[in-house]
Amino acid sequence: MQYELSYWESESFYKDIDVAVIGSGIVGLAAAIHLKTLDPTLRVAILERGILPIGASTRNAGFSCFGSMTELIDDLEHASEEQVLAVVEKRWRGLQRLRELVGDENLDFKMLGGYEMFTEEEETIFQECRERIPEFNEKMGKITGWAEGYKVVDERIPGFGFEGVRHLILNQPEGQVHTGKMMNALLHRAQEAGVKIFNGFAIKQLEDSSQGVAIETEFGWTLRVPKVLVAVNGFARKLLNMENVQPARNQVLITQPIPNLKVEGCFHYDRGYFYFRNIDGRILLGGGRNLDLEREQTETFGPNELIRNALTQLLHTVICPNQSVEIDSWWTGILGLGPVKKPIVEKISPNVTVAVRLSGMGVAIGTLVGQEGACLTMMYDV
Repeated sequence: MQYELSYWESESFYKDIDVAVIGSGIVGLAAAIHLKTLDPTLRVAILERGILPIGASTRNAGFSCFGSMTELIDDLEHASEEQVLAVVEKRWRGLQRLRELVGDENLDFKMLGGYEMFTEEEETIFQECRERIPEFNEKMGKITGWAEGYKVVDERIPGFGFEGVRHLILNQPEGQVHTGKMMNALLHRAQEAGVKIFNGFAIKQLEDSSQGVAIETEFGWTLRVPKVLVAVNGFARKLLNMENVQPARNQVLITQPIPNLKVEGCFHYDRGYFYFRNIDGRILLGGGRNLDLEREQTETFGPNELIRNALTQLLHTVICPNQSVEIDSWWTGILGLGPVKKPIVEKISPNVTVAVRLSGMGVAIGTLVGQEGACLTMMYDV
C-alpha cells in the first residue's frame, strides 16, 4: 500500500520532530521518556510498525531475572568473568531503573525468587553449581547487595508438585512482573511526558546525511528528522543490516486456569532455554529454541511443532503431572541475540544511534539500555 501525505498530516503530525525513536518496546519507551527528562523541550516521536509493540516486549514471560547459575557458568565458558559480571550488573541496574520508572504496583512486581530445576540426568552440573554457590554469592552479592542470593531448596520440590525434579537452586532477589501492566504503564508515562506515538508506521530504510536522517516509509513517502534512535532489537538485522544481531524466535504457551495451582515463582531449566511461571492461576511456559536453533533463527512469527510438542510434554509430565491441564493459547516473540550477551548501544552514523541486542533479558536490561541510548543520541553523560 502506497499513499502520499496530505498537507494536514504533514503539518499537524510529523512536522518539527527533533528525535524519532524507532520501536515502542521497553527500550524505545524508556529512551523516549528519558529524552524528555533530559530536555523537556525536545519534540520526541516514537515510530512503531505494529498495532502494539511487536517483537518481545509484549510477548515475554515477565521474568525479572538476571542470571541462573547454569546460564552464568555456560557464559563463563565463552567470555571472561569480567565481561559476564558486567552484563549481570547491567541487568540488575536495569531492573532497579524499571522499578523506579514505573513503580512496583504498576508492574505488579513480586519478588518470589527465581528457581533453577535439575533432573536426575543433571546431577553432575547440579553438584558443580552447589560447590560454586559460595563463590557466586560473593561475586553476585557485590552487585545485588544480597549476601546469600543463591541457595539449594530441594525441600520445596514436593510443595510445587513437580515430577522427576531432583534439585532446585533458588536465586532469592529474582522476581516477576505483569508484562501487560508494565507496557501499559510505560506507554502512559511516555504520553504524559509529551511523547507522540505513531503505530502502524512501517519503515523501509534510513539514510543519514548532513541534512538529518531521511526515514523512507513503506507507504512511499519520506520523513526527515535531525536524530534517530533505533530500538528494534531482533529486527535490527533486517532494518539496518546489522550482522552482529541475530533474530531468534521463542515459542510460548499459557494454560487455562488450574485449580489449586501449587507453582509459585519463576523457573528456569536447561541453562534457561526453558522457563515457566505462575500467572493468574495459570502456567506460562516457553522456550526450547535450542531444540531447533536453525529454524528458530528468524524474524517471522509462527509455530514450530517440534518445540511446541516438547513444551507440551514438559508441562504434562514434569510441571503438572497427573493433572488435567488444558492449553489456552500459544504465541511467539522475536529476540535479538549475538555472539556475546552485551547489548549494543552505539552510534552507527552521526545522527543515528542504536540500542539493540538484549539477549532475551529485555525486562531486566531494557530500561537501562534505553536510557543509555537516549544519552548517546544527545551526547549527554549517562
